[in-house]
Amino acid sequence: MPYLDISQSSSRPLKLHYQDFGSGPPVVLIHGWPLSGRTWEPQVADLVDAGFRVIAYDRRGFGASSQPWGGYDYDSLVRDLNELITELELEKVCLVGFSMGGGEVARYIGTYGTAFIRCAVFAAAVPPFLLKCETNPQGAVTEADVAKKEQAVLQDRLSFLDEFTQKFFSNAQGSLLVSEAQREYAKTIAAFASAKATHACIGSFSRTDFRGDLQKIDVPTLIIHGDSDRIVPLEVSGARTHDAVKGSQIHIIKNGPHGCNLSHAQEFNRALIDFIKAH
Repeated sequence: MPYLDISQSSSRPLKLHYQDFGSGPPVVLIHGWPLSGRTWEPQVADLVDAGFRVIAYDRRGFGASSQPWGGYDYDSLVRDLNELITELELEKVCLVGFSMGGGEVARYIGTYGTAFIRCAVFAAAVPPFLLKCETNPQGAVTEADVAKKEQAVLQDRLSFLDEFTQKFFSNAQGSLLVSEAQREYAKTIAAFASAKATHACIGSFSRTDFRGDLQKIDVPTLIIHGDSDRIVPLEVSGARTHDAVKGSQIHIIKNGPHGCNLSHAQEFNRALIDFIKAH
């Protein structure tokens, strides 16, 4: 398995695990919380078959990457992403971020610009800003909600993951839209993540304001979002990102839950591949 040594690790070696398949224009896939690059399995084969080079990596603290005690703020996370892009000498990249990973897409472009980026995709993604506060009354979560989730992870992480993965793949009516085996697989992936990272990232994706980052996006952009997303509601995130990014496109998946890249993989992949091919 290929690993990238992260230079910003100050005390202990930090390795980022990634998978690199196919050839052609590069597509970098950034997974959601609290999962890993394995959750892109429904997309990888179709992207490779469509003629793309696909790089899916595990965020620090998750999957097969190192599990440091710190560095789970978005500025640190996008430095990891920048090192990946630099070390692999990627150019004309399509950045695809799912859920928490959409924050990395926004913050990467807000920090490093688009010299190496040809297009961006936000899939069920957290931008522009999840926290409900005085400057963001449209937010989805309060400080009390964030604290409750943090406490649940500290108190009984596996019980929390069982409930979370049920909601992750269920529509607004509470119907599970993937097989129980697929839900269990996602729960297992999440279970082996760093407990520290799982806890620390809650504050990062809940409290980080990406509105300024979105204003700096100057490449073709696609938003894919399910209209039955119970984790990151469409009206709070995807619809607002579409409004914020000039000229962006939006593809709404009817009855799509948060995990729409699996529950509606065929529709998700077609929208994704058609967009990348056009740009």
